[in-house]
Amino acid sequence: MADIEVRRATPDDAEALVRLRGLMLDAMGTDVGDENAPWRAVALRYFTEQLPATERFATFVVDDPAAGVVAGATGHLNSHAPGPNDLSVARGTLYNVSTDPEFRRRGLARACVIALLDWFRDETPAGQIELHATQYGDQLYRSLGFVESRYPAQRLRITR
Repeated sequence: MADIEVRRATPDDAEALVRLRGLMLDAMGTDVGDENAPWRAVALRYFTEQLPATERFATFVVDDPAAGVVAGATGHLNSHAPGPNDLSVARGTLYNVSTDPEFRRRGLARACVIALLDWFRDETPAGQIELHATQYGDQLYRSLGFVESRYPAQRLRITR
């Protein structure tokens, strides 16, 4: 893993991040549609707008000389009320961890996640980092110190 070069993504990487997100969602069993699926344009705008906000948003990627961006991990900082076990007023969210299928099992995702965790620790006031792990990433996250939350996530979709 010592020869893996991780760099911070820029807005120029937004298209590659959308592609990686599509690969990740597809691997999770989500129907992502084709290259013209509406979510892709929204995701492109999201990454393009968020990447310059370097104090609260970061994506770390690995490039292949021929294929371009082949792995990445994203995180952002959220405002959060403190509690007795965490006096910080910020929490991090880790997501969009994805590696191109041809480049998996080489430690690229791990390197990107470690770079992101370093960013949270060194450049943000985050007191905790949260994520939603799939079966594919569970072992990686546990090896980096993540534990199951005492309170599992629940979700309500708001329809308009």
